[in-house]
Amino acid sequence: MSQAASPATTERHRLPVRTLVAASIGNAVEWYDWTIYATFSIYFATQIFPADRAALIATLATYALAFFFRPLGGLLLGRFADLKGRRTAMLVTILLMAGGSFVIGLLPTFSMIGWFAPVLLLLARIAQGMSLGGEVSNASAYLAEIAPRERRGRYSSFFYISTGTAVLFASLTGFVLAATLTDDQLAAWGWRIPFLLGGVLGVIGLWMRRQMSETEQFEDNKESAARIRNPLLLTLREHPKAVAQLVGFTILHTLCYYTFFSALTPFATRSRGADATEVFLALSIATAIFVLLQYPMGAAADRWGRRPQMLVWSAATALLVVPLSFLIGPGFWNMFVVFTVGLGLYTAMTSVAPAIMSELFPTTVRALGIGAWYNLTVAVFGGTAPLVIASLQEADLAILFFVYVAVGAVLSFVAVLTLPETKGSALS
Repeated sequence: MSQAASPATTERHRLPVRTLVAASIGNAVEWYDWTIYATFSIYFATQIFPADRAALIATLATYALAFFFRPLGGLLLGRFADLKGRRTAMLVTILLMAGGSFVIGLLPTFSMIGWFAPVLLLLARIAQGMSLGGEVSNASAYLAEIAPRERRGRYSSFFYISTGTAVLFASLTGFVLAATLTDDQLAAWGWRIPFLLGGVLGVIGLWMRRQMSETEQFEDNKESAARIRNPLLLTLREHPKAVAQLVGFTILHTLCYYTFFSALTPFATRSRGADATEVFLALSIATAIFVLLQYPMGAAADRWGRRPQMLVWSAATALLVVPLSFLIGPGFWNMFVVFTVGLGLYTAMTSVAPAIMSELFPTTVRALGIGAWYNLTVAVFGGTAPLVIASLQEADLAILFFVYVAVGAVLSFVAVLTLPETKGSALS
């Protein structure tokens, strides 16, 4: 698996599409469920919390709080994957996520059961947060470990092909519902539809993942992994530079994701007066472009390297994110430019994210190392992004959020400068 292929072998190589789809559909369900919460929060906030101005803030705070269970999920499910296998752990994560989605879709309102409604919402989100914490690391490790070394970028691109497809489906669902239902209908019952769809998709994903085989990389290293004690401390003691690098580039990675896929939709409609239907349509088209760019960008990273792409992404985002923020507002084309430029640049990172993260840690602690430190960074910076932008919006200081993203881009640029070039390298 890790042996270098001859040119003839490379030409004859065929992607294991069925395996990649099986791994990716589970990830798609995870990200679909996660995204629709942020996307539809403006509609169900007053159904689950008391109907006042604080309802949306409380709903987004629940969104943010669930993020802080992602590191715990990454730690526990990552270690589970390092000991019991990536496939088994990925079955657990999709069960947790689908179950949480069904609970939210069927949740009684505040008027029916009072404060039990937000408590149940929080519990469902905690389950989903832990699930996603384990899913990202385990799916990343799985894709990297089944890939030939010279094609790891191409295989890794399927992670965000699935993610982008899931977000596109969530966005299109929002577009269709916004176009066919009134705001009152969306707030009363329409918001439940996407959550119930997520539960159904989870059942399909579970069935497909049962057909997956375990990676050879895990099988060859599971005994060594079982002998490790205090694996989280080991990542700090023996791989401190890798931990720092992962945290460094994940700052912008997660800020880009939650800015363009989640936070901008309610911000544009509530603060800048954009039409919800136009915003959903612009995001849907930009997301389709984002998906289409993943594989070519993964192939480019296999040919020219990971660092050049990541340096362009972080530098360009630092320079452009604040100017782009002034375009946010009424008009389809304004929103289309914002989403397309932001997400287009982001593909330079997302196309190879699983490869880059997996190349930082050895197989014995790969899932745990990614799961713990990646998810801790996401919790701090990504989980709070919608809450930060909503709070700044209330204080008429929304521009500071985009300055915040630009500063994160500078930090990530510095982190990328310290990365070694790993294209074509064997996993340890």
